[in-house]
Amino acid sequence: MGRLLVVVDMQNDFVDGALGFEDAGDVIDGIASRIREYKEAGDEVVYTLDTHYENYSDTQEGRNLPVPHCIKGTDGHKLVPALEELLKDCLCFEKPTFGSLKLANYINSNEDKYEVIEVCGLVSNICVISNAIMAKAAAPEAEIIVDSALTDSFDKELDAKTFDILRGVQVTVR
Repeated sequence: MGRLLVVVDMQNDFVDGALGFEDAGDVIDGIASRIREYKEAGDEVVYTLDTHYENYSDTQEGRNLPVPHCIKGTDGHKLVPALEELLKDCLCFEKPTFGSLKLANYINSNEDKYEVIEVCGLVSNICVISNAIMAKAAAPEAEIIVDSALTDSFDKELDAKTFDILRGVQVTVR
């Protein structure tokens, strides 16, 4: 059995674009290192892209978070430059909301393949937690890991609470 690394939403709009925040870029080098580590070990790496369209303001998310971001075809939708080359040969899951059902279904259809699934990226209290919990549901016997050094949030209080919630649903937090 192997490992799966899920890199969540490492896109320009979450680092220095529409929803960027001061410390967001601090996780990039660590994530790049983790991607290389997984690849060198022969383990699988996949990633998600938060993906919205011009009708974003008409969606439920757009009405609750009225900041257009990650609009497909814009620079904000693209991966941060430091990760583009590392992820170019990896499977991508575009997702219109916080958690990726396609990713969860992919994990579930391969659940016997993974003993460890690690989730990293942005933002801890929104998309990272959503995808970690979906991974836990999709592969209940795999160890799900979130390394607190490889995720962050614009809200440090919610960031800390996120790790408590993850521990409560039996996700390993480092």
